[in-house]
This record gives sequence, structure tokens and C-alpha cells, in this order.
Amino acid sequence: MPQPLPAAQTPMARRYAAGRRAVLFAFLALAIALPSMVGNASELNYAILVLMIAQAGVAWNILGGYAGQVSLGHAAFYGIGAYTSTQLLLQYNLSPWLGMVAGGLVATLFALAIGWPCFRLKGHYFAMATIAVAEILQIVVTNWDWLGGAVGLSLPVAEAGWRGFVFNKSNVPYYYIMLGLLLLTLGVNLLIERSFLGYYFRAIKDEPDAARSVGIDLTRYKLIAIACSSFLTAIGGTFYAQKELFIDPGSTMATSLSIKIALVAILGGVGSLGGPVVGAVILTAIEESTRAMFGGTGRGTDLIIYALLIIGVAVYYPGGVTGWWRELERRWFASVAERHARAGP
Repeated sequence: MPQPLPAAQTPMARRYAAGRRAVLFAFLALAIALPSMVGNASELNYAILVLMIAQAGVAWNILGGYAGQVSLGHAAFYGIGAYTSTQLLLQYNLSPWLGMVAGGLVATLFALAIGWPCFRLKGHYFAMATIAVAEILQIVVTNWDWLGGAVGLSLPVAEAGWRGFVFNKSNVPYYYIMLGLLLLTLGVNLLIERSFLGYYFRAIKDEPDAARSVGIDLTRYKLIAIACSSFLTAIGGTFYAQKELFIDPGSTMATSLSIKIALVAILGGVGSLGGPVVGAVILTAIEESTRAMFGGTGRGTDLIIYALLIIGVAVYYPGGVTGWWRELERRWFASVAERHARAGP
């Protein structure tokens, strides 16, 4: 039985905590300096892809990780963010930055509307309901001419700079914007994790009946979780629209996107702050590697590898990669404590 990590007041624990903070600051410094270190535009674009799916996975983690409500329909919120900001720009010439906020608010209202009936369902029934809602929304958008239908919508491609959120000369601004959105999403997760909401969400996830018995309104706090998660997911959708300058239902509302958003959190470690980021690095590497190795002939290979990874995680390490790492930390601390005990005072 692995021993718990040492108490926070011990010198070993303080050194360990200081070491973790140093590692986190080092990773942040590396992320900030990365554009000046990469060799070409394709490598920078790869980094942006990692940040994009990581941000969506961290947003999903609020609902699926902390609150335990596994949604497989988050692409609906992603698409709402993309379509709202795009239409506001095309129809009313509204700044994409304001459109990003508007898209988040529209996605939040939609999430609250569907969350009220869907949260009456439990377990896999809730997951199935979220898939159905996302599929229905995709069909509606596909057949709605005002939203471009199946053809999609193209955004203005002229260089507009920071004010207009369009950069043609370099992807570096896109990188820093996406890094900022990821840090914002991580910050919201951290605030939730350390507030009463985090305790309530974990209680709802682990012991819903006990949580209800002590007066926690399960539906109310599930709605808070899906509201936060949908807003943050939608702002990622706006970023996608501005970076690609083209959206259609297949790219922003596909079920495969919903599954990928959930997978990065599940593989990295649900309910952990950095788990979705780790999962995003791994899954994006798999996706890009299979595309480079097999091209069009290997279509779907990445999904097979995803499936094998998830099976392995579910069987051997339900806590994901971060859970596996914590297990190694516990074993290391247990061995150190044992050696100290044998050595004596």
C-alpha cells in the first residue's frame, strides 16, 4: 500500500513543493519562449494545435473531471462560439474579441437550456444525451442557409492585426493568444479547484447521495459546472474560426471533436489541473505522427491508437498519466521515508 505524500510542514514536503513550482515556472518560461526556438512555421502550427485542444480539454475538465458529468457533446459549444463570433463579424462588423465573449454567453445559455433536462439522466445515459444534442445541433446548422449550411462560412482574410484578430504574416500572434486562453482556462480551473465549488463538484462526482443529504443542490451546481465549461469551450471555438478563417459544421461540431476533447482529459487525468494539457501533447503527437507516416491511406489510425491508449488507461491507470505520475511520487516518498526510518534520528 503506497504511503501518502509527507505532510506539508516537513522539510521534505517543502522542498518538493518548491521543486514543483520551479518546474511549472520553467515550463511557462519555455512556452513563452517557444516561438523564438522553433525552426519553421509547421512546428509552430503544431504547438498551436496542442494549445487549442489542451484549452478545450481543460474547459471540459470542469464538467467531466471535477463534477463527474461525462459530456460527449462539447463540440456543440465549440461550434456555437465559432458561428456566433463569425456571424457577428460578417453581419454587423463586430470585433471578433467582442464576438468571442458573445459566443461564450450564447453557448452558456444553450448549455443551461439543455443541462436542465439532461442532468436528470445519470451515467452513460447523460453521455448519450449530450451526443444526441450535439448531433441535432450539427444537423440544424448544416441545413440552415443563414449559417452557410453544409458549405460553411468564410471570414475576411485581409490582414487586420490585433484589433481585427487576423494575422497573415506570422502565426506567432495566434500562438500567444492561444497560450493566453489556455492560461485563462487553467486559472479558472485552479480557482474552482480551491474554492467551495471544487469541493461541491467532487462531492457530486464521488458521493452524490451523500452530497444531497447535506443540502447540496446537485442540479444547481451541475448547471454552474456546465456554464463555466461551455463558456470556456466556446471562446476556443472563436479562436479556431479566426485562425482558420473558415468554419463548417464538420470542422466545429463533429462528434469526433467532442470525443477528442474528452479524450485529452481522460488520458491525461480527469479532475487534475494539468492532466488535459499532458493528454493534449500525447494525442496531438499521435495524430500528427500518423498523418505524416500514413497520409490519407492511414486515415483512422490515430483513432485506433486512441482507443488502445484509453483501454490501457482504464485498465491499469484510471487516473490517467498524471495519476500514474502521482503513484510514482508516492512510491518514491515511501521509499525515502523508509530509508530515513531505518537510518534513525
